[in-house]
Amino acid sequence: MSGIGFLKRLLVSAGLDEQAPAQWQAALGARMLVVDDSPTICAVLDKMLGREGYAVSSAGDGPSAIELARSEQPALIFLDIVMPGMNGFAVLRALRHDPLTRHIPIVMISGNQQATEQFYVQRFGADDFMRKPFGSDEVCQRISLLVQAGRLAARKPAEPVSLPLAAEGLAGVPDIAMPDPEEPRATAPPPRPRPGWHTAHSVY
Repeated sequence: MSGIGFLKRLLVSAGLDEQAPAQWQAALGARMLVVDDSPTICAVLDKMLGREGYAVSSAGDGPSAIELARSEQPALIFLDIVMPGMNGFAVLRALRHDPLTRHIPIVMISGNQQATEQFYVQRFGADDFMRKPFGSDEVCQRISLLVQAGRLAARKPAEPVSLPLAAEGLAGVPDIAMPDPEEPRATAPPPRPRPGWHTAHSVY
């Protein structure tokens, strides 16, 4: 993906195309992988995505996420940046270097307020960035943009969802994903010298 393509999607996600067509949904039953060390965030996304007719898997740490991505081949990964041990940047880099997972769209998520996060996300090759707190409308918009860009297979018109596919017992789960109050500042790998300019989607 070119840097221009990523910039265009950033502008769209900033609100220049907020009225995305409702038909831009990923295929019914598409597998989504949620990676976050917070069980609450995993449950919230499970609920949001299940309501839209998607199947959801979750991982609470980096190594588990990589293993699930390789074995399940999800259609999309929601990847938290700030995690203990192997953080989201390291997971993203590992997935992009693996022939089995490099094609999977990845949306990075974080409650950290540092603007530098988006800079590192662009350099490492993520498809999009979503800041906590977020609601179901924003999650659906991120999926819609990826469908429009051809990164996700579109849902057929004859595949309406009348009942959520989410697991039972999520009635008490909140409808908005909030950042953990103790979430620390994201630790990104230090930049290394490069001989020339790299596009926004380059990977180490």
